[in-house]
Amino acid sequence: MKPVRLAILGLGTVGGGALKLLQENAAEIRRRTDREIQITHVGTRRPRPDLNLADSVKQSADLMDIVRQPDVDVVVEVMGGIHPAYELIMEAMKHGKHVVTANKALLAEHGTALFKAADEYKVQIAYEAAVAGGIPIIKVIREGLAANRIDWLAGIINGTGNFILSEMREKGRTFDDVLKEAQELGYAEADPTFDVEGIDAAHKLTLLASIAFGIPLQFDKVFTEGISKITAQDVKYAEELGFRIKHLGIARRAETGIELRVHPTLIPAEELLANVNGVKNAVLVQSNAVGPTLYYGAGAGAGPTASAVVADIVDIVRDIIYTEDGAGTIPQLAFENLTDLPILSREEMTTGYYIRINADDQTGVLAEVTSILSRNGISIDAIMQQSRLKDLIPIVILTDPVKEAKMDEALKQIQALPVIHGEIVRIRLESLDN
Repeated sequence: MKPVRLAILGLGTVGGGALKLLQENAAEIRRRTDREIQITHVGTRRPRPDLNLADSVKQSADLMDIVRQPDVDVVVEVMGGIHPAYELIMEAMKHGKHVVTANKALLAEHGTALFKAADEYKVQIAYEAAVAGGIPIIKVIREGLAANRIDWLAGIINGTGNFILSEMREKGRTFDDVLKEAQELGYAEADPTFDVEGIDAAHKLTLLASIAFGIPLQFDKVFTEGISKITAQDVKYAEELGFRIKHLGIARRAETGIELRVHPTLIPAEELLANVNGVKNAVLVQSNAVGPTLYYGAGAGAGPTASAVVADIVDIVRDIIYTEDGAGTIPQLAFENLTDLPILSREEMTTGYYIRINADDQTGVLAEVTSILSRNGISIDAIMQQSRLKDLIPIVILTDPVKEAKMDEALKQIQALPVIHGEIVRIRLESLDN
């Protein structure tokens, strides 16, 4: 049988890792596919003699020319960014090439057009590496849980944010201090906005929600809140109450639609998800037949992400061999027919809350605050009054789940009290048990 021929666009961390893995595990991969996988082209800005590529491998900076070549069956796009990746993938599919990509931003924001084109040209876009690195969560949801109705999923899907919150909890450090270290260690970019403000996680949640619920990709409807305002004080108070703060991506079926949200979240300290620390990722999936299942591992890095990229290549090679046109048998987004369920606005979402207020040390303050919560239909689960800080008393309140619109109105009324100083801190709370 003739080999399946690859072009790799981009030789950074992921591209270099995939190239190395294909070389190191060539014999094992050949045993799995019974077909040689041959790299014919690499797209790189400058020649890379350090890669020890065979003389037959063509290196070029003209990526558009590469994706049109007849000796390419699969294009591996690991450059990142929206442009020119979008145009390159479109051109590759137009010329009958299958595509493997780790580009979560591109798929979350332009996946609808890309997947439509893939169906039109009868090729595949494989994207396991786009979410949670080496954790095969896409395959799990699309295939392993295909018999289930998925009720919700919650994930730590950005390692940088998880590293920061873990360090803040374990060592009592400030956000700014840990962020600086994360940048020095290479976990965070010089501009860390995508990681710490939740945009990266929202891209990934968009993909997970689509394949979990069979809904269109809707990145613009994900409620996104970052961790830059989380203080060491709140991390400490949460711990004292038996909770830990994690930056979660949550997708949940509700009676009136789907909740899509990324935000800091208090979760019980005994939960497995609460004990995922450092740069690790984890996704908890609640399904009606199998119940809760947790998937844990390395969410980034050359080896883990390359593992997912090469696994996608193996799947495509198998489909080229065993299906009539190589387009595969699994729908791009897991469902043959997507359902356009409503995505709930932030005000319509329901969750519990951690609230911290700084108040004057006066009689009746707590009674006034709790009265406002009660009038707005908000039940209190716990109250903790902390030691005085700079002539003010920090009061921490945990509430039962309530619609966000009710909490908005209650906090507006509490903030207006003359005895309340500074901005009220609000962090959402999830029990992850239903």
